[in-house]
Amino acid sequence: MARPEPRTLTVIGKHHVTPNMLRLTLGGPGLADFPEDQTSAYVKLRLFDDKSGKDVVRTYTVRSQREDEIDVDFALHEDTGPATRWALGAQHGDTVLVGGPGPRKLVQPDADWYLLVGDMTALPAISGNLELLRDSATGHAVIEVQDKADIQDLKAPKGLSVEWVINPHPGAESDHLLDHVRSLGWRDGVPSVWAACEFSSMRKLREYFRGERGLQSSHLYISSYWKLGSNEDNHKIAKREDAAALAG
Repeated sequence: MARPEPRTLTVIGKHHVTPNMLRLTLGGPGLADFPEDQTSAYVKLRLFDDKSGKDVVRTYTVRSQREDEIDVDFALHEDTGPATRWALGAQHGDTVLVGGPGPRKLVQPDADWYLLVGDMTALPAISGNLELLRDSATGHAVIEVQDKADIQDLKAPKGLSVEWVINPHPGAESDHLLDHVRSLGWRDGVPSVWAACEFSSMRKLREYFRGERGLQSSHLYISSYWKLGSNEDNHKIAKREDAAALAG
């Protein structure tokens, strides 16, 4: 089945959620046939990279969706890529080609408890997952941000604690998330674990969840959303090599 052509969306809103998180609201006629209920799904932004002089594709999460618009959040790192540079310079009325949406990666609804872990790049997806959990859900969300000012007020079930880890140098210091997760202990029952972050942090978390806790893929989603010092294309290569090494 052929992939649908990317749609042209228009920038209709822009503001800083926190100092290091920028939100763009996209809408316009191109959103008319966008599927419903796509919060936490991913989309592909097709952009011109002013540094390489080439068109590039970058992956982002639908933070939230309303009848005629979607929000896309951009984590602002020191080493900005083409998508972040575009978002920083975007003005009301600018357009962008958007592919997708791709499938949502959600926690398992039948779990006894939940553990969601990620850095700022995963914060939009974690936020969407938290909003979809049943009111009686219990567990933890552990989220790494660059500064205390980046802490957001998230909607979550009362029995699920949202805990923030401050790391001014994401990627360069890759133990913060794992150290905090270890400090939580481990609950009884079958968990659903959802984790996404920088490549090095992901590998350490994966070893813990699979190697020490014995979690199977049925109740574990874990992915790297970026790799320090790499663009998305090189990151994809690293992910493929990592997956091959695991399988081999």
